[in-house]
Amino acid sequence: MFVSNNLAVNEKGHLTFGGLDTVDLAVQYGTPLYLIDEDMVRDHCRQYKQSIEEYYDGKGLVCYASKALSCKEIYRIMKSEGCGVDTVSIGEIYTSLSAGFPARDMVFHGNNKTEEALSFALEHGVGRIVVDNLTELKKLNRLAGEAGKKPTILLRVKPGVDAHTHSFIRTGQIDSKFGFAIETGEALEAAVEAAKMEHINLVGAHCHIGSQIFDIDPFKLAAEVMLGYMKDVHEKTGVVLTELNLGGGFGIKYTEEDAPVPYADYMKQISDVVKQKAAEYGLPVPFILIEPGRSIVGPAGITVYTVGTRKEIPNIRNYVSVDGGMCDNPRYALYQSKYDAVLANKADQPKDDVVTIAGECCESGDLLGENVPLQHAESGDILAVLATGAYNYSMSSNYNRNMKPAIVAVSQGESRVIVKRETLDDLIRNDI
Repeated sequence: MFVSNNLAVNEKGHLTFGGLDTVDLAVQYGTPLYLIDEDMVRDHCRQYKQSIEEYYDGKGLVCYASKALSCKEIYRIMKSEGCGVDTVSIGEIYTSLSAGFPARDMVFHGNNKTEEALSFALEHGVGRIVVDNLTELKKLNRLAGEAGKKPTILLRVKPGVDAHTHSFIRTGQIDSKFGFAIETGEALEAAVEAAKMEHINLVGAHCHIGSQIFDIDPFKLAAEVMLGYMKDVHEKTGVVLTELNLGGGFGIKYTEEDAPVPYADYMKQISDVVKQKAAEYGLPVPFILIEPGRSIVGPAGITVYTVGTRKEIPNIRNYVSVDGGMCDNPRYALYQSKYDAVLANKADQPKDDVVTIAGECCESGDLLGENVPLQHAESGDILAVLATGAYNYSMSSNYNRNMKPAIVAVSQGESRVIVKRETLDDLIRNDI
């Protein structure tokens, strides 16, 4: 009935999340409200870690892609679960450090890292820096020399694999702002340059072919291409790359149309390719890093709103407006991302209406979905949008001077605030 197994309907006919009544949570904490199921987040981490144990003999690291949802409590959870984290900004590094996350288990990404960010990463001992381009490689070598450091790096490589996903979120093909292309020879050139540098410790390669991918074949092809690249690097430079970061991009179930593959299936089939090609090329099986983000937190989150108005335009559409919108979930405006929705206080009733869910921002494109099946909505109803744990809070904004919602974690039948709701004073805190 629902896109995630932590959702159900109780005896009141209300939607429950992690065993708690979402209507009660909306009353207690206010709306709009992000909810995150901590137990499910931990379970997903453990599934990925188990797959590393099973298919790579434990020689790997699960690095949560924290751009999906970055806050101090998430980093605490990752630390306690023995996961690494993938960071993409000085802000994410700082947040993780402030939560006590060990820098050695961080990976630092980005296509245009500033000197400030690189110096910060060097100062705090970030474990791996994924270098995106030759300009950055030279900059990092200089900064490392000035700081008396020798950072461990991986080169971000574009394997040229089309992941058959939305064009905005495909990152493995040659026409991408990320990484070195194999086809042009620049990826091999980067390895040659890095191998010569005195203040750089080149240990591996990284690729990421896209996001929300349901097909295993592109991942298998990317792994094959990357092992071929590692062979070429060895032949050209004599350097044996001992680490391979295969990125993330594993799809999740947003609606009934989505059919994600079990994580273990991804991991087993990709490991088969890695081991086969390593043996074929006479290379050691590399230490494997993966960077799941959406698949760890996406299904573990929902957002609840209060319905304000209903507007019926005969023979056109019916609008249901809520007390949030693109400022707390911009993904429909950006990608036309589909979500499942349910009226939390009428969850036991049939979805006998089709509506456009509108936000309260002063933008005609401020929508959370069109042609959405829903129970008949009226003012005061509580609307839940499902599978919003990833890229909702992290992409939220104060557009129209709206305040960002709180995040409430649920675990073992209890709830607690992990990110406070913004106040009016927060909105003007930096104004002069």
